[in-house]
Amino acid sequence: MATKLWAALLVLFTTLLTSSAQILWKKGVATLAFDILGIITNYYIIGGILLYVVGGALLIISFRGGEVSVLYPIIAMSYIWVSLLSVRFLGEIMNPFKWIGVAAIIAGIACIGYGSKGSLPGAV
Repeated sequence: MATKLWAALLVLFTTLLTSSAQILWKKGVATLAFDILGIITNYYIIGGILLYVVGGALLIISFRGGEVSVLYPIIAMSYIWVSLLSVRFLGEIMNPFKWIGVAAIIAGIACIGYGSKGSLPGAV
């Protein structure tokens, strides 16, 4: 089964959703009170949970459009999104080692995509 472009793009979008959920969770734990009322009124935590649920549903849908061996490695993009979003929303700093890691992840995803030639439309 050739992987459809919409499926790959949907997985990519899913990684952005779940990475955003992780940022929300990080913001939520800063004010988290460990009692039932504190948890159910923490909108960052609730928002993160909702984003994960939506992301999981979209990932299941995307698997209908292609090979898991092609689609699942795209999830590694989550590491990149979290790194970039944490700089923007949490004030974290990207050092050269983190940038090298980002480049390695991109290279790895590209290698897997190249190794799956013919699985994505437009692949050579």
